[in-house]
Amino acid sequence: MEQTYQYAWIIPFIPLPVPMLIGLGLLLFPTATKSLRRMWAFQSVLLLSIVMIFSMNLSIQQINSSSVYQYVWSWIINNDFSLEFGYLIDPLTSIMSILITTVGIMVLIYSDNYMSHDHGYLRFFAYMSFFSTSMLGLVTSSNLIQIYIFWELVGMCSYLLIGFWFTRPVAAKACQKAFVTNRVGDFGLLLGILGFYWITGSFEFRDLFQIFNNLISNNEINFVFVTLCAVLLFAGAIAKSAQFPLHVWLPDAMEGPTPISALIHAATMVAAGIFLVARLMPLFIVIPHIMNLISLIGIITVFFGATLALAQKDIKRGLAYSTMSQLGYMMLALGMGSYRSALFHLITHAYSKALLFLGSGSVIHSMETLVGYCPKKSQNMVLMGGLTKHVPITKNSFLLGTLSLCGIPPLACFWSKDEILNDSWLYSPIFAIIAWSTAGLTAFYMCRIYLLTFEGHLNVHFQNYSGKRNTPLYSISIWGKEGSKISNKNFSLVTLLKMKKNGRPSFFSNKVYKMDENVRNLIQPFLSIPNFGNTKTSLYPYESDNMMLFPILILILFTLFVGFLGIPFNQDVDILSKWLTPSINLLHQNSNNSIDWYEFCKDAVFSVSIASFGILIAFFLYKPVYSSFQNLDLINSFVKMGPKRIFSDKIKNALYDWSYNRGYIDAFYGTFLTVGVRKLAELTHFFDRRIIDGIPNGVGFMSFFVAEVIKSVGGGRISSYLFFYFSYVAIFLLIYYFFNV
Repeated sequence: MEQTYQYAWIIPFIPLPVPMLIGLGLLLFPTATKSLRRMWAFQSVLLLSIVMIFSMNLSIQQINSSSVYQYVWSWIINNDFSLEFGYLIDPLTSIMSILITTVGIMVLIYSDNYMSHDHGYLRFFAYMSFFSTSMLGLVTSSNLIQIYIFWELVGMCSYLLIGFWFTRPVAAKACQKAFVTNRVGDFGLLLGILGFYWITGSFEFRDLFQIFNNLISNNEINFVFVTLCAVLLFAGAIAKSAQFPLHVWLPDAMEGPTPISALIHAATMVAAGIFLVARLMPLFIVIPHIMNLISLIGIITVFFGATLALAQKDIKRGLAYSTMSQLGYMMLALGMGSYRSALFHLITHAYSKALLFLGSGSVIHSMETLVGYCPKKSQNMVLMGGLTKHVPITKNSFLLGTLSLCGIPPLACFWSKDEILNDSWLYSPIFAIIAWSTAGLTAFYMCRIYLLTFEGHLNVHFQNYSGKRNTPLYSISIWGKEGSKISNKNFSLVTLLKMKKNGRPSFFSNKVYKMDENVRNLIQPFLSIPNFGNTKTSLYPYESDNMMLFPILILILFTLFVGFLGIPFNQDVDILSKWLTPSINLLHQNSNNSIDWYEFCKDAVFSVSIASFGILIAFFLYKPVYSSFQNLDLINSFVKMGPKRIFSDKIKNALYDWSYNRGYIDAFYGTFLTVGVRKLAELTHFFDRRIIDGIPNGVGFMSFFVAEVIKSVGGGRISSYLFFYFSYVAIFLLIYYFFNV
């Protein structure tokens, strides 16, 4: 066992040869490297699989022995300063390593087919492998400086991958936005690291925690300064894990390829912030008010992310705000001290969200068949629907991921989210009410995404399934672009529950939304995608290839069964509690996680009821129910008796505007920060040119002016010089006399 731990330092470096060899090959042998490009995907999967096996071996040993291993070596040595590098293998490291590798392998296999048509195929896999290397280096780091180095490498990789299609202006702006937003948090993180080094004199976690606890116990510390440093450390996690108010980069990050979205949202970048807070929990837990701040930011993010997901039309942006809300649950659990629940939800959410994103990529892949390569159309749920019979595997997998995120048993997220919800009652009733109500909102918007994407008609103005062209097919979205009126032949009862006033889209409208006629001109033979020598040409949605479906099917198994690892039957069979025992002991928590089944079932019924209520509301509003009524006046009169009395137009429009416009946070930043910084720069520029430079320039100008005047006075006559001289002397004497009288 000791020998296995000694070689654990190689974990971050195993995937590193792939990006290095790809870069070297493209530089020296570009033609040969591009012709063998499928080989690089195989090598990426192979090397990451080796890391996964190694990580699993370490985890099994930790479960059996509950050991923590750390090895460091000196890098910089001075009289008063010593910087060491090393690696730390503990339960938190093993959990994150397995999570990164398993999700990463699935995404790499999926990407081989998804990105096969892209000219940047090799560049994509080079970035992906380096992304995995950076994240593995982050979770195995033994000190704060080492974490900060890999923290920045993770940010750099996310910048490159979000802006992978950098020729698209929207993608270029998205990666810049992610970069700038994360720099705010990273600057705070660096200041916090330096502050704690000034307090304790160490960057190593073990020494840092021990010295800091001694200072706290001896009351030899300034709590105001310590609290400020802790807030700065937490700022890094706020930005990286897209917590309020530094969450604005996350939805724009969807401009990158879908596999990148799956990796970022499941196991890498956004998980880094949760990992950092979990790693520094022994530090935060003894500082007053920091835990309250973490839980407050978490609960705000939970509710804020859920409300912003309600009106999104882009399927990936809807899932992005879902990620933001679920990360808020994890941060809330860490702030409450529920270390085990937070990490448990990190695991279950990672596999469920990876399944959802890969499923959305399969849908987008199919929609590109109809609308050509146009992300704004192929990702728009308003233009989807009716995909059930064409992509049944994707549909069923997406449904399982949706139900898991909604908290429906026995799927993975039910077990972890239920723990967080139950712990919230013990922490704060107000936080508990918000968390439980947000669970209903989660079920609503996730079910909405599923229904708009897969149920009803195919909402594209192409040929229909019977082979007739130019048959209008309508969207069932309750928010979207206004289209034609309802026909007597083909309508949905839900579409009759929609009203529109003053030309503003709202919750309900008496119009259905039809796709723009110009989209029909985009119809063309589907791009020839190489897949083992085969090509497809279709005007209909079709199921993705087997190489894309295989990772989805594997993630279904994780979504179905990974939640059972954390079911706390008793201490002997609770694998997750055994796994986390050393870390839990650091927090002085009780490791006895046996469960009262009566209380568990009572709480589970309550949580499932709330989730079911959200699903039913979404089903009522979005499920296309086709009726045989021919009298539209009768149905319209029925509609007027329904939601119109419940919701006023102002409430509907305000809620829609709030959600669709991202809570106006982006507009606020654009107005008060971007414009404000520009105004400040202009004011500073004016002060610099007119005041700072103006004073010496004015003195020079006055000297020149006086010299010109004096030059004109001189005429070359001595009598004139004597006259002016005696006149000045007389004036000075008079002044001197009057001031001294």
